[in-house]
Amino acid sequence: MNIEQLKETAAAMVAPGKGILAMDESHPTCNKRFDALGIATTEENRRAYRDMLVTASGLGDYIGGAILFDETIRQQTLDGTPFAEKLRSAGVVPGIKVDKGAKVLAGHPGEKITEGLDGLRERLAEYYELGARFAKWRAVITIGDGIPSRACQAANAHALARYAALCQEANIVPIVEPEVLMDGTHDIARSYAVTELAQRLLFDELRGQGVVLEGIVLKPSMVISGSDAKQRAGVDEVARETLRCLLNTVPACVPGVAFLSGGQSDEEATGHLNAMNGMGVALPWALTFSYGRALQQAAMQVWDGKSANVAKAQKVLLLRAKCNGYAARGEYSESMEAAA
Repeated sequence: MNIEQLKETAAAMVAPGKGILAMDESHPTCNKRFDALGIATTEENRRAYRDMLVTASGLGDYIGGAILFDETIRQQTLDGTPFAEKLRSAGVVPGIKVDKGAKVLAGHPGEKITEGLDGLRERLAEYYELGARFAKWRAVITIGDGIPSRACQAANAHALARYAALCQEANIVPIVEPEVLMDGTHDIARSYAVTELAQRLLFDELRGQGVVLEGIVLKPSMVISGSDAKQRAGVDEVARETLRCLLNTVPACVPGVAFLSGGQSDEEATGHLNAMNGMGVALPWALTFSYGRALQQAAMQVWDGKSANVAKAQKVLLLRAKCNGYAARGEYSESMEAAA
């Protein structure tokens, strides 16, 4: 394990004003989004779409890392450059999704455990050779009647920690993602309680597995009301409660916290991040973004599977990246959206 290399990689991923582009959708997820827009669900179109993303001029101004899918890291851009190499040349660290998805947790109806530890050491070695310098593993925590259980929280925290230790062994920075789903009718107080426990258990397990915390990036969900809650908390309350949760759970030595958007709209995710960074609270870690749909969806709609639309789609992508890059500094303004 090269600790200095891990630290340098993590710092580059969450450099000031930069965040992470999550473009690691599985085939079914990517195809579902294509279907909704009437785009043919072919490997060629997935490659062309991801080519549009990574070849956007100036992407590295606001993006420090990009999470790839297994298919993508093995592919080349339309001009024949491996995707990982193209990202590196743009100043973007290439990463890779390595989990095998969330499956039903035995004995716990309505809850899931993320799988993929078997054979992970060998897969990480291969991904390193293919150019990946960080990885992502997503755990899923659902809030509902009587859930999440302590067993579900603990099992997912343990799996995240084992994954993180294997990553660092391979000189790959682990993104650890304990996602508390936004689905449900729960209020922000319930979201806080579940999120705080998930993060406490996670860091207990990370320490237990000997993970070097200076060489990880945390990818949490925000402390936010359920999407179907009768009264949803406003931007400032979400920002305050999320910061309170992080300050109570995340060690100061962690280099960065990169939020997932978790079903929020583009502007909502940007606004919440900006509010947190604009509160004047001294934070020990970088507070930034690791968004998927909140960065991509508008650009995908403009692209629409047509090469003639690439330049327009890239402008939309770069606008969203710029808005979030400014939000990572607490300098975002809604007037920036006028460029759309």
